[in-house]
Amino acid sequence: MTARSLPRRMAARFVGHALALTARFITAVRADWRGIEPVAKQRVYFANHVSNADMPMIWTVLPVHMRRQTRPVAAADYWLKTKLRAFIGPEVFNCVLIDRRPEARSEDPMEKILQALDEGSSLIIFPEGNRNMTDDPLLPFRAGLYNMGRARPHVDLVPTWVANLNEIMPKGEVIPLPLICTVTFGEPIHVAEGEDKDAFLKRAAEALVALAPQESGGRA
Repeated sequence: MTARSLPRRMAARFVGHALALTARFITAVRADWRGIEPVAKQRVYFANHVSNADMPMIWTVLPVHMRRQTRPVAAADYWLKTKLRAFIGPEVFNCVLIDRRPEARSEDPMEKILQALDEGSSLIIFPEGNRNMTDDPLLPFRAGLYNMGRARPHVDLVPTWVANLNEIMPKGEVIPLPLICTVTFGEPIHVAEGEDKDAFLKRAAEALVALAPQESGGRA
């Protein structure tokens, strides 16, 4: 570790701690470990996506010893857009940054993801790809989750539902509303032997929606 990297790492840990405290203060975010226990096991947490705050909420509720080993998979064009984001994304969250522009890519995004898994990291991903601004519970899943499950079958794929975040910070609002945000972790799934992509993604989406609060009709 260089003399320069030590202050950056210390700053990143301080900012990460501050972000977690702020998230808990604003949203009272809590974890509901419904299908698994909060233990240090390699996992891919796949979640619904309605807000740019989804990832920080999931990251915040993880115990510190798990948080340090968990890397969100995120869009490079978003997290590298400003100097502040370029510090928070790569340094604080240790994101696996993916270029969403196929014509500009110099490397295969899946190779970067699998490399992170091979290094022992857990991941946070949003298989819908984009934020869901519709009234449907989920957008169609992209193939990435299936490809991960096939390539690294030993890794648990954990459905993770973020509830109430869009009500706490509705689009266009500046002041958060005082609602509790809950992150629910379900029972892990894996790609079954011989299971095709469409069948698996349908099963994964169903496992995720099953965690949504019933009173919200699946849109939380």
